[in-house]
Amino acid sequence: MANAVTQTKPPPVTAPAGPRRGSARRRRTRRNTLIGWSFILPNFLGFALFTLVPVIAAFALAFMEWDSYRAPEWVGLDNFAEMLEDENFRVALTNTLYYAAGHIPLTMVAALGLAIVLNRKIRGVGFFRTAAFFPYVTSLVAVAVVWNMLFNPTMGPVNQFLGAIGVDNPPGWVASTDWAMPAVIITSVWRDMGYYMVLYLAGLQSIPEEYYEAARVDGASTWDRFRHITLPSLRPTTFFVLVMLTIQSFKVLDLIVVMTNGGPGRSTLVLSQLVYREGITEGHFGYSSAIALVLFVIVLTVTVLQFRLNERRNA
Repeated sequence: MANAVTQTKPPPVTAPAGPRRGSARRRRTRRNTLIGWSFILPNFLGFALFTLVPVIAAFALAFMEWDSYRAPEWVGLDNFAEMLEDENFRVALTNTLYYAAGHIPLTMVAALGLAIVLNRKIRGVGFFRTAAFFPYVTSLVAVAVVWNMLFNPTMGPVNQFLGAIGVDNPPGWVASTDWAMPAVIITSVWRDMGYYMVLYLAGLQSIPEEYYEAARVDGASTWDRFRHITLPSLRPTTFFVLVMLTIQSFKVLDLIVVMTNGGPGRSTLVLSQLVYREGITEGHFGYSSAIALVLFVIVLTVTVLQFRLNERRNA
């Protein structure tokens, strides 16, 4: 019986990667890079032209004196020294902190309350969510004009209601140096709470319902479920809302300009409006840029501290 002879095929010979294959890979990588830059470049050019270059120029102008008629003159820290002696700057800084201290917590509480109420399965919930969000997309000028009418000291519905319930001397609101800023804060909270309500709604709907069912089985009350389940689960959303509200509060300008224009007196003058007045109205572009730089440093410092505290809390 003949033995079967098994013939095996030799393994295929793989050609080593030569310079031709390496150059093709480099050409492909270069082509992909150029394609990526072609998508990024239009947006980056717009950002560089209208944002990056003006910001760098403003930082440089903070150390110069310039009125747009003469060439800029380097003055070093003179603008910042003048700022320390400027009473308008101190008033504007105090008013900005006052506005932020009122606007941030009130907006967060109102937005969270609205989100909790409108997160339930009730008839017409879509309509109420839309109605709560609608002020945020409404023209800010229209919002300011309407609230100025509501806060009218003599014929406004707010003071008429307060008089009807027995308040003898209702506030003067936008006509009063003591009540103008609270009026602006109330208007701002009413306008902004719908937007942050949407963010809190997204956070609430991401919490598993099993957590609440287990808490009910264990006999947890509504307050216990809110304190031990809802608030901890919303911590990332709350941190994001806090950072966004902080930045928004420190750079407030448009609502105050339309409602009070910084008055009565200087009771609602804020840093952003002072930057506008010194630069556009008075032509002191160097001093205006110095104020803008200080405002930027304040916002950056507060934001970095918030991130550090959040990281330490999550550690």
